[in-house]
Amino acid sequence: MKEDKTEKQLINYNDVFADVMNYYLYKGERKIDDDSLTDVKDRSLYSGTGQIREQERDVSKIYKNKEMHIAFLGIENQSKDEKYMPLRVISYDGSVYRSQLIKSLEGKKEIDTYPVITLVLYFGIKPWSEAKTLYEAIDVPDDLKEYVNDYRLNILEVAFMDSEDVEKLTSDFRLIADFFVQKRRKGKYIPPNIPIKHMDAFLKMLSDMVGDKRYREILDEMNANSENMEGRTMCEIYDQIQNEGIEKGKIEVLRGLFLDNIITLSEAAKRAGMDESEFEELLKEKI
Repeated sequence: MKEDKTEKQLINYNDVFADVMNYYLYKGERKIDDDSLTDVKDRSLYSGTGQIREQERDVSKIYKNKEMHIAFLGIENQSKDEKYMPLRVISYDGSVYRSQLIKSLEGKKEIDTYPVITLVLYFGIKPWSEAKTLYEAIDVPDDLKEYVNDYRLNILEVAFMDSEDVEKLTSDFRLIADFFVQKRRKGKYIPPNIPIKHMDAFLKMLSDMVGDKRYREILDEMNANSENMEGRTMCEIYDQIQNEGIEKGKIEVLRGLFLDNIITLSEAAKRAGMDESEFEELLKEKI
């Protein structure tokens, strides 16, 4: 899916990844530094329906610092809740632990073992209603639960964050979280005057996740005009979208009046603030 790719692009930035993990793991305390993260591709093979298949995490990084030698941190992006998500996460985590064991089979006397943490980012505006544990995903008889280890998901339901928690975020993810929180609570969005750092990835992610192509159109305009994107705020972007929407609505009205022979081409073009040839081009388009 297209939104999967754009979600990965923004979350993969170290400052955004660290911001999300610091919020979830340390209640916003800045313990994970950008420089302590290293990208890693987490791919593994499994057998399914008689074929060998490959699975890959959305985003994964190795984390090193003085307190924790290595931790494998993974993020999975979900726009819809999924019943068997616990099984997916088990398979991802298990493959990383398995890779640690494989190193011991390569003749190494001692291997670096480290914990694996997977966080599921859920962007739905309805609460996650599917399984959050292995016991909820599969039927485990009561007399066997003593022998079947449960497995709990780490889920951040973005749209259900408190406003105070949103303010603990410091990266572009704060704007993403604020957008979904406001939409869920109020059904509308009032943008904050906060600069966007990763403009390209941010607008693509927002456009695809909310199904609003205007964010990509704004991005295309900035790229076409070679505009400096640095320091522009969400408030400015949103105002531009609203103003362009008003302008398009005005032009569509003039276009309709001309096609209905109510006003002349010259008059329509004049009201639209363009010459006749430009307005004629609009007649060929669907606004």
